[in-house]
Formats: sequence, structure tokens, C-alpha cells
Amino acid sequence: MIRDDSQSDNDSQSDSETEKDVVFLNGKNVINVINASKTREDDVFKLLVGFSVTLISGFILAVILLWLFITMNGEAFGFSPPQSLITWEDEYREMTGVNEINGLDGSGISLCIVDSGIDTSHPDLEKINLLGWNDVINSSPNPYDDDGHGTAMAGIIVADGGLNGIAKNVDLYVAKAINSDGSGTDDGIAEAVDWCVSQDSDIISLSLGGGQSIGGGLFTTDSLEIAVENAIEQGVYVVAAAGNDGEDDDGDVSSPGSVENVICVGGVTRLGNLWSGSSKGDNNGRLWPNFNLPRNDPDKKPEIIAPALEVPVLMTNSDSWWGWSSGTSASTAWVSGGLALFLQENPDFQRNSNSDESKIEEIKILLSENSQMKDGQSQHDDNFGYGIFRIDTLIQAVNSSSSDTKEDLVKRNITIERNIFDIFQVERRITASVPPDNSMNAIE
Repeated sequence: MIRDDSQSDNDSQSDSETEKDVVFLNGKNVINVINASKTREDDVFKLLVGFSVTLISGFILAVILLWLFITMNGEAFGFSPPQSLITWEDEYREMTGVNEINGLDGSGISLCIVDSGIDTSHPDLEKINLLGWNDVINSSPNPYDDDGHGTAMAGIIVADGGLNGIAKNVDLYVAKAINSDGSGTDDGIAEAVDWCVSQDSDIISLSLGGGQSIGGGLFTTDSLEIAVENAIEQGVYVVAAAGNDGEDDDGDVSSPGSVENVICVGGVTRLGNLWSGSSKGDNNGRLWPNFNLPRNDPDKKPEIIAPALEVPVLMTNSDSWWGWSSGTSASTAWVSGGLALFLQENPDFQRNSNSDESKIEEIKILLSENSQMKDGQSQHDDNFGYGIFRIDTLIQAVNSSSSDTKEDLVKRNITIERNIFDIFQVERRITASVPPDNSMNAIE
């Protein structure tokens, strides 16, 4: 480049003045005029645009990476359950036939849980249809759970989020009759059961149990058993826990699971084996310590078994929102949710103003004939019941089995005198505690 001599004296001028360069192009002088100020402004603008684009792109990339990380590893932050719980839940859903059911979510079915309450602040319970609440313990108008057991059981049925409830769209009613220590009185739980009946509940889920009353089927001296029998007589399906004393057995299932037309639920592991803690039923009758007549099909106890070992549940007052619980409490909630699906599919079995216990008796016959027995089993087993609860085969069998079921009902010859005594009330009712910590390792 050759500098034009005419500009040599202007070298000291400010940079903002026009600068002229002379170049030779095809033998001619060509003057190229550059505005330095405009050039710098263009450079700054381009720099700002580039920086902004880079910043925005980096932000979008960071959001995408964070989303992927949380989706894949959200459990590390407590945003989602550990993968082990998801796997265990799916295994139990497969075992009980829940994964084979499409288009059913419990809609239109009223289900009442009697337990320690419910923590509606749990992220998996934000969408529940909680239509009724009754606090027998403290008379609080607002739902709460100071023990955690009720929230865990409710989650098995209605969780929608990290865990996947069996019948998440049921009309839910919750009665708190279990205190912060995990226990309640017969009278208090009986009051809760009566309230559930008054709310037109189709199903009452009782993940609790205690000692049986004197009477053994001839009569009852227990206010809770009386309330349960009254509920059944009005066509309410009552599901109750068999108990957790399998390793230190007292001889029979817990009350009120021992009541004849209650659906009493024992426990099974993910491998399809009997859970070691599941209570054994005494179906041959006994004189002591509580007189009990022999039980006949389809009322032998427990009737069925359902998920009991490391069952994924919702947690409250814990370091995590999700954990697991082992016990027939969880089994009970699992069957209660499955029964809601059955009633949704078969409206004729739902409770109405004319309902009595006849439909309940039909259901029990269907359960005795359509549960999954273990290898080599052909009849009721005092530990394994009539088999593992299978909601898919129960639904499939209802139409084909209806005529046979009615014939079986005619053959039953059971005369029971009830509610003879309203005395000797014993204040005892213990629930299984929810484990306080998550488990990442299977026990079996």
C-alpha cells in the first residue's frame, strides 16, 4: 500500500477524522475511504450479538443436560424414587396382574382408608380425589399424618408421580383412628368404620389388626368386629390385614381380618414365596385361647396373599419422599386398590341402597377360585390362602363364573348370631410401622 503524500501532514489528526488510502487498481488511483468510528461500532455490535448467542445457547444446553441428569439420576436429588423402588413396584404389578389391566383407574368407586391419616403435601398426592376426612383422634378439620403409616398405605392405592398407585382415581375418604404411636382403640376404629359406611363407601381398607374377641363366629364382644359386621351387612367390602406374627405365631390371623366375610390378606414376596412374617390362619377350630369354630370355604383365613416384602410406599417426616414397607398392611392396601378396579369394571358388584352381603360372598368365592396357587397346591393353605391375588384373572372370570358362584352360595349353610354382647371391650389395635429409611438392596 502507498500512502498519498497529500495526507502526510494530517497524521496528527484525531482517529475520528476520515482517513484516505490510495491503492493502484488496473493502473489507476482508487481512493478507499474508511469510517473508523462506524467500524468500531459494527465490531462492538457483532461482539455483543455473538456473546448473547453464546450465552443463550449455553443456557439452553445446560437446561437440557440438567433435565437429562435429573431424569436419569433424579433420585440423587430426591426428585424421584430410587430405581430399585420403581423396579420392585413393577414386579409386584406384574405378579398381581395390574399391568394387564387397561382403562381402569378406580373412577367412581368410593374407598375409605382407616389409618393414621394422610399427608396431602406429598408430591405424589397432589392429584388425589380426597372427598372426606374424619379425625377420630384429635378432631382436626384438616388432613395430616403424624405417624406416616396412613400416607404409605394411601400411596399404594392413589400415588401419582414418583410411584404409581393401583387405583389412583378413586373417590378417597380417610379416617384417622391411629395415633402418632401407631396404635388405636377398638372404639375409635369402630367409630371410623361407621363413618366410612355413612360416606357410602364401597370399600373399607384396614391395614391394622389386633387380638380376636371371645366368641369365635358365634358372637362377638368386640366393638370393632361389630362395626365391621354391620358394614358388611350393608354391602361394604372390608379388607383387613392377616397380621405380621408369622415368625412368632399366636395361632391365627388378627382381628378384624378374622371376621367371616372380611377379605383377610396375607403376604407374598417378589419371588412369589410366602413372606415369613405373614400370619397363619387357624381353620380347624380351637377351644383356647379364643374359642373358634372350624372355617369353611371360601372363608378360610387368610383368603389371599398380596405384596408384603419391601413394597414401595410414600414416606412422610423422612429424608426422602419414597421408601418401602414390609408387612400385611401393604398387602391389604394392594388388594383394596385392586378391588376398586374390579368394582369399576363390574358395576353390578358396587354398593347401592339395596346392597347386602350377597355380592361380598360372591366375590369371596371368585377369589377362592381365581387366585394363583403355588406349585402343588389344590386347595386352601393356612399360610398361602387360596393363592396370590390376581386382579386380571378375577375380572376375566366374573362373567363365566357367575352361575357357578350362585350355586355355591346356595350350598352355604352358615348361621351366625351376632352382636350378642357389647361388653369386654379391649383397647388394643397395633399397626406395623413404616421403615424410616429407604432400602436400596433387596432382602431376598
